[in-house]
Amino acid sequence: MDNWRKSSYSGEGDGNNCVEIATHPTHAAVRDSKAPAGATLTFPAEAFATFVEALKAHSPGRPA
Repeated sequence: MDNWRKSSYSGEGDGNNCVEIATHPTHAAVRDSKAPAGATLTFPAEAFATFVEALKAHSPGRPA
């Protein structure tokens, strides 16, 4: 995978400490942005989408 991207919330104030994701029609991969050559976690696309939606639903400042 070579289409890695970081969250728009990762920036100077956070020291650029974040995870990066790369998506594919069948799966999503996650890695540590500070160690891009390290290990990655891979999830089925549907499971990752469900996970992200759950995070959004329970984020502070957002209605549940």
